[in-house]
Amino acid sequence: MSLEQLKIRGYTAGHPWFYVLGGPVLPPKAIMAEVAISKYRGWMRHDIEKADALAEPKRSAELRKFREKILIDLRRDLSGYREAAFELHTFRRMYPESSANPFHDDAHTAVSLKFSHLFNDFAHLTTLDDLLAVQRDLFAQ
Repeated sequence: MSLEQLKIRGYTAGHPWFYVLGGPVLPPKAIMAEVAISKYRGWMRHDIEKADALAEPKRSAELRKFREKILIDLRRDLSGYREAAFELHTFRRMYPESSANPFHDDAHTAVSLKFSHLFNDFAHLTTLDDLLAVQRDLFAQ
């Protein structure tokens, strides 16, 4: 099921009201699959494209540097996403959702922000992996 199909009253998983209205916390694998479907390249795509335009060997070095940074961000964001998901679970147990009178809490915002961070991290990694898989012609001028 895609994010588009998972909309709740027009809200997707990157918006706090998706969770206010009872939307599920998606597993990282599902987020990664959504990135692949969307073909989104991440908010850093322009910086990554600039690095890709460099001559070798600087190109590969810069792309690898971006990849290392994104992996660090991904690990941090996965940890934060798990924590936010737990906070949302706790909130939902304490305050069972009422479709008649839903209300917004920081737990909803936290999980939606971390979802967005993961979406971008996966998009950046996909972009970088695609570019690093391309071997430039060593003899091209």
